[in-house]
Amino acid sequence: MTERWPHLLPHHGRFDYSPITRRPDWRWANGARLAVYLGFNLEHFAFGDGLGARIGPVSAEPDVLNHGWREYGNRVGAWRCLELFDELALPTGALVNTALYDHCPELVAAVVARGDELIGHGHSNAERQAEFDEDGERALLQRCSDRMASESGQAPTGWLSPWISESRFTPDLLAETGYRYTLNWCHDDQPTRMHTRSGQPLWAVPYPQELNDIPMIVTRQMDAKDFCAMVRDNFDEMLVQSARQPLVMGLALHPYIFGQPYRLRHLRAVLEALASARDRGEIWFTTPGAICRHMEALAAERPEEFSAI
Repeated sequence: MTERWPHLLPHHGRFDYSPITRRPDWRWANGARLAVYLGFNLEHFAFGDGLGARIGPVSAEPDVLNHGWREYGNRVGAWRCLELFDELALPTGALVNTALYDHCPELVAAVVARGDELIGHGHSNAERQAEFDEDGERALLQRCSDRMASESGQAPTGWLSPWISESRFTPDLLAETGYRYTLNWCHDDQPTRMHTRSGQPLWAVPYPQELNDIPMIVTRQMDAKDFCAMVRDNFDEMLVQSARQPLVMGLALHPYIFGQPYRLRHLRAVLEALASARDRGEIWFTTPGAICRHMEALAAERPEEFSAI
C-alpha cells in the first residue's frame, strides 16, 4: 500500500511562492535597475521597563547603562547622521516611534524639514506589537497614523513593527487603517503584493535583516569596518544581479549604533560610494514610500502581470 504524505504545512496565505527568475520586468523611476534606500530608525524606550537593544549585560532595572546608550542616539548620534546625510543629499525613510513627539520633538521636526518620509514604527520600541489583542493593535496603528498626521502634517503610508513583531492580523489591520505597505517581511529582493481579508492592497517592500546594524553589530558583534565592507559587497553584487531583474536594497541604521563617531567614519565612506553611484545614474536612491508608489503604478498599468508578484 502506498504511503500517504503528511498534510501540507501551515501557510500564511499572504502571497504565493514565486521564483525571482520568473517575474515581470520593469525599471525604476529614473530608469535604473537597483533601488536603494536608508531606513533610519528613530526610537524611544521606556526607562526602567520593557524591551531594548543592549550594549552590556542585562542589569536590574533601572538599567542606566543600556538606557543611556540608546538615548545617546537621540541626543547626539541622530544629529551626526543627519549632518552626513545632508552632505551627501541622501533622503531617508525615517522610522519613527510616536513617543518621540513627547520626548524629543526637535528630532522628528528635523527629518520632516529635510523632506524625509515618515514611516510608522509603533509608539515605543519597548513593546512588542504581537502582544496586543486585535482591537488594541488596530488602535495602535490608528493612533500612530493620527499623531504623525497631526504633529508633522503627513500620515504614514508605511509601517515597520517594533522588533518586527506581528500578529496574524497585522497585514489586514494595516490595510484597513490606511497603510499601503509594510516593511516587516524580509522574504524577497523585490516588493510583493500581499493578500488581505478586505481585498485592499498592501505591498511588502523589502527591509534588510542582514544589512541592519542591530543583528549584525549588537547580536553578532561585527566590527563597523566589516559591516560597512559587507554593505559595499552587497551593493556591488546586487548591482550586477540587477541587470537580470530590478531589485531593492535597503540599509537599516540606528543612531545609537552608527551615530558613534568611530562607526560613522566607516559609514561615511560607504555612503559616499552609494551617492557616487546615484550621481552616475546607476541606482535610484529613494525611499520605501516611493518604491511602493512605483509598484502601485505598475500594477495599475499592467494588472495581469503584477497581480501575483
